[in-house]
Amino acid sequence: MTRSENIYLVGLMGAGKTTIGRQLARALKLPFYDSDKAIEERTGVDIPTIFEFEGEEGFRDREQKMIQQLTQMDGIVLATGGGAILREENRKMLKENGFIVYLQCSVERILERTRRDTQRPLLKTDNPRERIETLFAQREPLYLSCADFKIDTGIMQSKEVVSRILEEYNSVNR
Repeated sequence: MTRSENIYLVGLMGAGKTTIGRQLARALKLPFYDSDKAIEERTGVDIPTIFEFEGEEGFRDREQKMIQQLTQMDGIVLATGGGAILREENRKMLKENGFIVYLQCSVERILERTRRDTQRPLLKTDNPRERIETLFAQREPLYLSCADFKIDTGIMQSKEVVSRILEEYNSVNR
C-alpha cells in the first residue's frame, strides 16, 4: 500500500460507512464525502429515483464517474456506496489513491439497521434478509480483495471502530 492521506470506507449498506466516515473525518480534521450524497447533489434527485429511471446500470455509471472524481482529491475521508466495489475500475481507483477500510457487519445487524429505511432501492423486496445475504455473498470477496484493513462494526461502538481504524491508518502511514 502506498502512503496516502485518503481513507475510503467500503462495506454493505447499513455497515456504518457514513457514521464512521463523519467521525473519522472529524478526528483527522479532513473533509468528509459520501459518494451517494455527492451523486444526489450533482443530479438533484435521490438514489431511488435514479434507480427507477436509469436502472442499476445507469446508477453504477454515475457512481463510477463520481468515484473517479473523488479519488483524485487529496486528504479526504470517503464513504462509498455499498456496490461501488462491483466495478473493477472503482476498486482500482480506490486502491491506487487511498487506505481502504472494509466495514464488515453481520446480516442480522444490517437488517436491524436498515429495516425502516425507505431510501435503499436494493431492499425494496419481499425478502430483505435473502437480499442482504445474496449481496453479502456476492460482495464480500470484493471488499476483502481491496481492503487494507477490515473491522467488524456490528460488535462495537462507533467510537471504538474509529479509534481502531486510526491506529491502523497511523501505523501504515508513518
